[in-house]
Amino acid sequence: MTPPTIRRPVLDLIAEAANRLTPSERRVAEAVMSDPKVVAFGTVAQLAASSGSSGPTVLRFAAKLGFEGFVDLQASVQEEIADQLRPATQRIRERPLSDVIGRTLAADLENVRNTLGEVEPADFRTAVDLLSDRRRRVFVIASEVSGGAGRLLAGQLDLLRDGVSELSGSPVKVSRELVRIESHDVVVVVDHRRYERWVLEATARAADTGATLVALTDGRLSPLAERAEITFVVAARGVGPFDSAVGATSLVHALIAAVAARLRRSATGRLDAVEESWRAGTDLVEQ
Repeated sequence: MTPPTIRRPVLDLIAEAANRLTPSERRVAEAVMSDPKVVAFGTVAQLAASSGSSGPTVLRFAAKLGFEGFVDLQASVQEEIADQLRPATQRIRERPLSDVIGRTLAADLENVRNTLGEVEPADFRTAVDLLSDRRRRVFVIASEVSGGAGRLLAGQLDLLRDGVSELSGSPVKVSRELVRIESHDVVVVVDHRRYERWVLEATARAADTGATLVALTDGRLSPLAERAEITFVVAARGVGPFDSAVGATSLVHALIAAVAARLRRSATGRLDAVEESWRAGTDLVEQ
């Protein structure tokens, strides 16, 4: 059975077109991202007014995203607004789960393809340089929803090198960790829309130190991307009530693989020591 084709989310299309948008078109994009209802239930004139642009600008914006016109853009946003942007408690009640295996396969293949396919080689090389530089400490900030990818990055990077910390826990603990960040450090932040406030605040405080920020988020217009030196756009289209973590996880796997290759000599000794400690302590069971 051929998996169904998954239509690209509008916010992913905005992220893809971000570098080609004029300043006035970017204002339209920001209006769409901040309040999709303006598109879903409004008019060209209303979107133009809310973004401080004009009707022709709105139409050019829709065309750059690949839509035939405003009506086509509006229909796509209307389809998504009940899916991606609603809380999981609503989505689980409203979304049918027929052929869930095929739909999940199609969605997650598309998430991985879109996430890794959008990576700029120069950005990837720079990120690997930063994460491999043992003179720089690495701090990872991830939301509850994105914590899996964040913990994976912090945990595996810690096996390869010293100076890696995951910022999590109570606000007091996070604040204590934030004061340790210095200008030569690297901060990796992972989150997407419906951002957790503490993640945004912690990222802003980290940026104020002059540390280099690397963002794994849903678009180049994300608030996490505003002060990031490098932004990786992560596709997270979910079939069920929750967003998918597969795209972010695949990107983390790629980063870790590249860092391991870069630090092969020093990381080999470190991994051997960790493995020996595990075996000596009978922490692992092999069958």
